[in-house]
Amino acid sequence: MRLPLSGLLLATCVAFGVQAEQLQIKPDAPAQYVVKKGDTLWDISNLYLSSPWLWPKLWSWNPQVKNPNLIYPGNVLALVYDANGQPQLQLVKGVVKLSPSVRVIEKNQIAIPTLPLSVIEPYLTHEVALTEADIDMHPIILGSNRNVKINTLDQLLYVKGNVVNNALYGIYRKGDDYKELESQQTLATEMRLVATARGIRSGDIANGTPGTVYVEEVKQEIRAGDRLIPLNTFANYSAQVKMSRPSTAMIGQIIATNNQLREFSSMSVVVLNVGKAQQVQEGFMFDIKRQSPTVIEGHSGPRYVEDANSLEKLIKATSEFFGDDNSEGSTVWTMPKEKVGELMVFRVFDKVSYALVTKTSEPLRIGDFVEALPN
Repeated sequence: MRLPLSGLLLATCVAFGVQAEQLQIKPDAPAQYVVKKGDTLWDISNLYLSSPWLWPKLWSWNPQVKNPNLIYPGNVLALVYDANGQPQLQLVKGVVKLSPSVRVIEKNQIAIPTLPLSVIEPYLTHEVALTEADIDMHPIILGSNRNVKINTLDQLLYVKGNVVNNALYGIYRKGDDYKELESQQTLATEMRLVATARGIRSGDIANGTPGTVYVEEVKQEIRAGDRLIPLNTFANYSAQVKMSRPSTAMIGQIIATNNQLREFSSMSVVVLNVGKAQQVQEGFMFDIKRQSPTVIEGHSGPRYVEDANSLEKLIKATSEFFGDDNSEGSTVWTMPKEKVGELMVFRVFDKVSYALVTKTSEPLRIGDFVEALPN
């Protein structure tokens, strides 16, 4: 049978409508839960919901809670149902008796984070992903008041650029480039925090006078060529984000991970090739999908591309390149992507995002796709 390639591709696409996801309370969800230190919003959401990103909807009927993301250790949560059978998770206020003692909920505590801080905190405070143009905007470290190649604590550093007196700066070093897997186009460069410093002299580039900073804290040795970036540039990132699905369909790809392993699993931090340019936001949930292998149906029957002969592989490559019909004796079947996990975005840059893998059904790999369908 002879089928047009475009028809085959269309046949493998899933047509979907935008449907509101329904709350599904887990059968073993507790009637009451006391929030503990070390809990995360994701942990509690996963305790009650089959789809944890619907957590704000569980709280949306509750007039006691103004911000569903701010929950504190000591809070007592109670699961109830309204007259229509809709589940509500309410905050039990005041003093809660927990036999044999009485527990008083303290004020001014730190709200629990959405994701585990032990995993994501370095990516909130110590690492950023910038384009080359952004990097070039920031002053470069020229040297110090001592003739040494490696600079450390309590030294004065001179920078090519003006600094603000008494302002706090981070000293960053270039790390890995984040690239599109196929085109190898660089989307951003990892910048790692190596030290902090405070401005003490502004400098004057026009007259050849460098700015001066005093090193206050060191994580790694400081080198000439490192960049000076105001710490308040990245100070607006929070450990509390609102979990949600985006309002429009989005698709991307995992292009890097925080470890060097060939395969990785849940609680791994990954880098996606989508960011602010694609309207990605902190808290967005993505499904992780893997492309099923392509099959060529020829005279010898269906076979995976990897097992096909040279002529069949050429037919596939020619069909994909030109978009023409398949040959009389061979048909290329492009299979769908299948879900293998979930992740949540917790930090977004211009062209890339950092995300935490929250669930997997099998080991993940660089190159797996991410897809988000709207509620």
